[in-house]
Amino acid sequence: MSSPSIDLILKTLPQSPGVYQYYDKEDKILYVGKAKNLKKRVSSYFTKKHDNRKTEILVSKIKDIKHIVVESEIDALLLENNLIKKLKPRYNILLRDDKTYPWLCIKKERFPRVFSTRHLIKDGSEYFGPYPTKNTVKILLELINGLFQLRTCHYDLSKEKVEQGKYKRCLEYHIGNCMAPCEGLQTEEEYAEQINSIRRILKGNFKDSLDAFKKQMQTLAENMRFEEAQKIKEKIQALENYQAKSTVVNSKISDVDVFSIKSDEAFAYINFLQVKHGAIIRSQTLELKKKMNEDDKALLELGIIEIRQRFEGLSKEVLVPFEVDLGENIKVTVPKLGDKKALVDLSLRNAKYYRMERFKQIKIVDPERHTNRLMAQMKKDLRLHEEPRHIECFDNSNIQGTNPVAACVVFKNGKPSKKDYRKFNIKTVEGPNDFASMEEVVYRRYKRVLAEDEDLPQLVVVDGGKGQLSSALQALERLGLRGKLPIIGIAERLEELFYPGDKYPLYLDKKSETLKIIQRLRDEAHRFGITFHRNKRSKAAIDTELEKIPGIGEKTAIDLLRHFRSLSKIKKASKEDLAAVVGQSRAQKILEYYKVKPHEN
Repeated sequence: MSSPSIDLILKTLPQSPGVYQYYDKEDKILYVGKAKNLKKRVSSYFTKKHDNRKTEILVSKIKDIKHIVVESEIDALLLENNLIKKLKPRYNILLRDDKTYPWLCIKKERFPRVFSTRHLIKDGSEYFGPYPTKNTVKILLELINGLFQLRTCHYDLSKEKVEQGKYKRCLEYHIGNCMAPCEGLQTEEEYAEQINSIRRILKGNFKDSLDAFKKQMQTLAENMRFEEAQKIKEKIQALENYQAKSTVVNSKISDVDVFSIKSDEAFAYINFLQVKHGAIIRSQTLELKKKMNEDDKALLELGIIEIRQRFEGLSKEVLVPFEVDLGENIKVTVPKLGDKKALVDLSLRNAKYYRMERFKQIKIVDPERHTNRLMAQMKKDLRLHEEPRHIECFDNSNIQGTNPVAACVVFKNGKPSKKDYRKFNIKTVEGPNDFASMEEVVYRRYKRVLAEDEDLPQLVVVDGGKGQLSSALQALERLGLRGKLPIIGIAERLEELFYPGDKYPLYLDKKSETLKIIQRLRDEAHRFGITFHRNKRSKAAIDTELEKIPGIGEKTAIDLLRHFRSLSKIKKASKEDLAAVVGQSRAQKILEYYKVKPHEN
């Protein structure tokens, strides 16, 4: 599959947090960046003039854009950090973000200090981060200082100066925060062991430090030094309680491959996340064309094999949403809860976004393919015998029986065909009777279609539940079309789809394209019917007696009719009841008007 153009990618990017990757014409990585909103951030590179010449050169070289969707901006920052370290993009070195995030520094010196900084100095010191907030660094430093006894002074603790006795222990030693390496009371080896433990913690490896503390606590307890053992126990608890909850960086998970699948009638989309040392370092989505009767299990197995062959040195454990057969040498895990389940969910999220973007791209460059796929999907979802290329939807519109009208809207190939819309004045029904009105308009519509030998639709939709559907079926029965013309009802409250003779409604996924088309049909029928009804109602309202009352206009008259249902009930209403609808002032005017005309009913 060839890569879509940059313009096409920009049009279909999601408005979600994530990480974007720029590639050149040779498919070499140029730049990795993070975004709170991928669409806005990436589009900004191509829609504004850049003051920085290096940024201009970068943009001119971009030939492909890939991205990974994550849950939050913090996860985007952490994932960006992982990918930059893994991929080493050239322009991440050349370009600097305007924002500087805090880092933790282990200073290159004898008895290294550990502190936070926003400035990276190339003096051989080690830097960990960047961290999303200053507060994160503060918590980390508090944890480190609580676990280890480190110096905070800026003295030059060279071997010669320490041996010469140039420094004296300070308050930090006396309160137990430092072991006074300035006076030679702590060896370099002992101090270096602490620094190594801190280094492992900052890399996300808590296990070694926990094991060391546990051994230390056990030794102290065996030697009856219980107070010291209790202090070590508190350090263990602090270390166990601190583990930043992030989907993209997790110290509890080592090396795993994560796979998920999202499929439709024609294609399957298989996402792969590669996790190394608890951090995501790669995301890839594979698009597979489906063959006859291929289920998700077979497709996922095929996709896993192909992806694992493409990337070497992969993990011996895979996380998947359901059981698959990958042979005896690979451990297959189907997580139900916890951090591993969160990784599978993130993979599925990326598969869904990829599928959605492909649909948008196809809709732009190949609308016929998009339509064919949509029609095939609707045929399957709605259990039809043929694709619903021509759909008609009916809706009634009235205000408690006043000026009753109905509308029929037509969709062809999933799009409105406005020239085929029809509107109806209800002729045979008096009063508010939606069921009888539905039967009348459906009968009139298809009686004329048959008389004029026009094409019948492949699907009829009525706005309403079982009652409206039953009424429409009676109309089809009278015309000899029952069983020949597929018909469903949609109930608005729970978006239930009702079928003739089926006791239980059909519930489609709220995000499914099929349901969205049905909802668009219903909403369009409602809009078209309401517009027609308002026009008719406005004409009728000009002559209504209510508008003869001083201070009562068309809108107020409509509100009164909607609430009281008839003119006679408005005349008999109390001042309190009228005021609840139109306020005290207008209620008084209505009462005074009808006191003058007691003979009228």
